[in-house]
Amino acid sequence: GECVATLRGHSSTVDCVAVFPDGRRVVSASEDNTLKVWDVATDECVATLKGHLKGVLSVAVWPNGVISASLDRTLKLFACEI
Repeated sequence: GECVATLRGHSSTVDCVAVFPDGRRVVSASEDNTLKVWDVATDECVATLKGHLKGVLSVAVWPNGVISASLDRTLKLFACEI
């Protein structure tokens, strides 16, 4: 298939993505220590989630937001009311 969008904004490698159940947003996890929530209709970052001290390697969507796993040996739960 054809690429329909390129989402840019992380300053390091993107390691993981997850899609929200509504299909309107995705969240990306990066080695820049952040997660970014993207609106797929506009291709814009609508939130940057900070808190990890090292790269974020994994992310999953849960009913109230996202949960992430990092090289800092922590899991973080972020509420996303976007």
